[in-house]
Amino acid sequence: MDVAAAFQFVGGIGLILLGMRLMTEGLRVAAGDALRKILAACTGKPIHGLGSGILVTALVQSSSAVTFATVGFVNAGLMGVSQAITVIYGANVGTTLTSWLVALVGFNVNLQALALPAIAVGMGLRVTGGTSRRGSLGDALAGFGLFFLGVDVLRMAFSDLGTAVDLAAFALPGVAGVLAFLVLGVVLTVLMQSSSAALALTLTAAAGGLVALESAAALVIGANLGTTSTAAFAAIGATPNARRVAAAHVLFNAITAVVALLTLPIMLWLARQLGGLVPGAAGVAATLAVFHTLTKLAGLLTVWPFTRHLVAFLDKRFRAQEEDLARTRYLDTNVLATPSLALEAVRLELADTGDMTLALMRDALHGTDTSADPRRTALEVRLDSLAGYVNQLHETGLPPALHTALPMALRVGQYQADIAQRAVECERLRRLRQEGSATPAVRAVDAWRLQLVRTLPLAAVWHHQSEADTAWVDTLLSEYHGLKQQLLQEGSQGKLPVRRMVSLLDEISALRRALEQMRKGAEHYLEMCHVIAGRPEAQESTETTETGNPGTQAEPDDRGHEARAPDQNP
Repeated sequence: MDVAAAFQFVGGIGLILLGMRLMTEGLRVAAGDALRKILAACTGKPIHGLGSGILVTALVQSSSAVTFATVGFVNAGLMGVSQAITVIYGANVGTTLTSWLVALVGFNVNLQALALPAIAVGMGLRVTGGTSRRGSLGDALAGFGLFFLGVDVLRMAFSDLGTAVDLAAFALPGVAGVLAFLVLGVVLTVLMQSSSAALALTLTAAAGGLVALESAAALVIGANLGTTSTAAFAAIGATPNARRVAAAHVLFNAITAVVALLTLPIMLWLARQLGGLVPGAAGVAATLAVFHTLTKLAGLLTVWPFTRHLVAFLDKRFRAQEEDLARTRYLDTNVLATPSLALEAVRLELADTGDMTLALMRDALHGTDTSADPRRTALEVRLDSLAGYVNQLHETGLPPALHTALPMALRVGQYQADIAQRAVECERLRRLRQEGSATPAVRAVDAWRLQLVRTLPLAAVWHHQSEADTAWVDTLLSEYHGLKQQLLQEGSQGKLPVRRMVSLLDEISALRRALEQMRKGAEHYLEMCHVIAGRPEAQESTETTETGNPGTQAEPDDRGHEARAPDQNP
C-alpha cells in the first residue's frame, strides 16, 4: 500500500468522523426543545420510552448523545431510572439506521452527486444563519454530506487495498478468528468514539471484499460493545443515577453481544437470505445491516422481560452516601401482619433516626455546617418512610392496647425533625454572627452551649429505655432565662453590639426550643416503649391520641401554633 492510498484511507475515516460530529451536534441544537419534548413524552409507558429512544437516535444519529440526554433527564428528576433504561434500549435499536443508510444509499447512489450539494447548501445555511437554528441545521446538512463523502472515499480506498492486502491471511480459524475481529471492532469504536463510524468502516470494507462476511459480523458485534465506552467514561465520578443508566447501557450491549455470538450461524444465515435480495456489493452491506438489526432486536427481546429485575439490581448498586443513609434499617412490610414485631421495628427505627438527629445537633454545636449534610436529607426521607409505615400499620387493625403507640411514634418523629431543623438554624446563626469581644454574657453563652454538648447523650433514652432523666434539661432551661436577661442588659448598656446581641438571642432561643423537643421526644419514646411492652398505666387515653389517621397527627407547640405533622418536611 503506497502513501497516497494510506492518506486516502485515513482521510476517509476523518471525513466520516467530522461528518458524524457535525450532523449530531447540528441536529441536536437545531431540534432544540423538540428532542426534550420527545424524551419527556416517554415517562408514561415503557413502550413509549423504547419508541422515543429509537426516534431520537434516528434523528441525531448518535446513541451516545441520547444516552447523555437521558442521564440529564434522570438527574433533573424528570425521568426515573426504569424509564431511562427503556430509552437506552431504543437508542441501541435506533443506531442501526446508520447501517441501513450506508447499505441502501452508499452503494446505490452517486455519493459525490449527493454529498457535494448537501455540503454546499449546509454551508450556505451556516454562513447566512450565524448562531440561529438555521445555522445549526446547516451544520447538520453539511455533516450529512461529509459523512457520505467519507464513505465514498473509503469505498475507493478499499477497492485499491483489496488487491494489495489480504486480511483473510491474518484471520484465525474458528472461534478465535471471530473473537479477534470482535476485539478489533471494540478497539476501532473506542479509538473513533463512534460506533456509527466504525460500522460505516466495516460495511465498506466488507463490500470491497477486504473482510469476509463472518469477520465483518464479528466487527459489528465489537462495534456495539465498544460504543459503551463513551457512556462508561462519562459515568466516572457522576451521580448514582447516571452510573446506573450507563451500567444499563453496558449490560444491554454485553448481553446483545453474547446472544449474537451464540446464535451467529443462524443470524448470518437469516441475514444472507434477506440481504442477498440486493445484488452486488450493496448486497454484502445490506446483509450486514440486516445482521446488525437482528442482533439488536434479539438483545431487546432477551432483556425486555427482565427490565424490572434489572432496575432493582441497579438500584442496589452505585449508591451514594445519602441514599444509604436514607434507607430505613428496620421497617419491613412483611412483619406488618404481626403487630408486636412491626411496633418493635418502629421503635428501633426511631432509635436510629434519634441517633442521627443528636449527631446533627452535636455537629452544629461544634460549628459544623449541617445545612448540606447528607444526613439532613436522609433524616427527612426516613421520617417520611416511618410515617408511611405507621399509616400502613394503622390499617392492619391493631388491638386497642397497642393502637395508642402509633401517634406516640409519630410525635417522636416530629420532635426529631424539629431538632434537626434547630440544628441547622443554630449553625447558620453562629456562622453569620459578628465577632467581637468576649463579654461576660458571651462567655456565659459559650459555657451554656458547652454544657449542652456534654449532656446531649442523656437525650438518647433509647439506649437504656429507663425513665427519662430530664433534670439536665430543666437545669439548662432555667439558665436560659438568666442568659437572655444578661444579653439584653449588656446590649442596653452598649457593652454588646445590638446586632450581635440579637444573633445570640436567636441562637439560644433555637437551642431552648431544641431542648424542649428533646425532653418531649424522650418522654413520648419511653411512653411508647411502655405501651409496646404492655404496661397500660403508661398509655395515653384513646380519646386524646387517636384521630383515625395517625399520618396526619399534630400537636400544638409551646407557642400556641400547631406543629407540623411528622411526615412533612421540618
